[in-house]
Amino acid sequence: MIRSCLTLLCILVALPALAQERRPSHCIAIADADPALSYVHRASFGTPLPDAYSVRLNYVDHATFVIETAGGLTAATDFTGFLGTTGLIPDVVTMNNAHHTHFTAFPDPSIPYVLQGWADSEGKAADHYLDLGEMLVRNVPTDVRGYDRNVVRENGNSIFVFEVAGLCIGHLGHLHHAPDDNQYASLGRLDVVMAPVDGGLTLDLPTMIGVLERLKSSIVIPMHWFGDYSLDRFLTGIGEEFEVRRPGESHLEVSLKTLPERPTVIVLEPAHLHDPE
Repeated sequence: MIRSCLTLLCILVALPALAQERRPSHCIAIADADPALSYVHRASFGTPLPDAYSVRLNYVDHATFVIETAGGLTAATDFTGFLGTTGLIPDVVTMNNAHHTHFTAFPDPSIPYVLQGWADSEGKAADHYLDLGEMLVRNVPTDVRGYDRNVVRENGNSIFVFEVAGLCIGHLGHLHHAPDDNQYASLGRLDVVMAPVDGGLTLDLPTMIGVLERLKSSIVIPMHWFGDYSLDRFLTGIGEEFEVRRPGESHLEVSLKTLPERPTVIVLEPAHLHDPE
């Protein structure tokens, strides 16, 4: 008994102290929501978040978002090497190489973690499970079409999932097919999802809307749209099942307690980052 206690004490002493622990995510459970609370707040990149269980999502451009945590971690999705006139070095970047607008071959070497979403040269699918304490980043590989559309490149894309502040945040990347049952199971319940809605280069709109209906996410953020025409087509198609909001901002703050009661599409306007003055 004494030996067991001493062993446990040694383990506890040896564990590194984390500046911010990760709140357990509820990827499979439906989070409670208070409809009286507002879940979109005017805020700006780099300013402090209101509490430890809030996350800020900044829509930078095309398929690139920067996720900020209360503890100061930052993650950039489908990173192309440029985020704006900012000195930010993200703690982790994710990339997909369906097109050059989703990755860079020359990421800044000072970025601690660069996660490639495509299969390696031997055809092995990307497999990431990165625990940063406050944030967990994992991926679910999917296939992509070849440039001639008749060839399938297996595991050429990844859906990246960020578990932070009790939320499950998913980025569908350059999704070319509806996930199968195993992939849906691996994703779990996404509270927030960034979805490509161009209607052609990725999924056709009816299939994409079907995917979003099955995911049952509380918040859908459209991305990968090329002007108002493609965006409006998506909003028209999904408007019967989802509430649509256009706050006119490039960013939002969200937490478990402020998720909307009804599934909601929130249109963010892309804007490059600028360091706070």
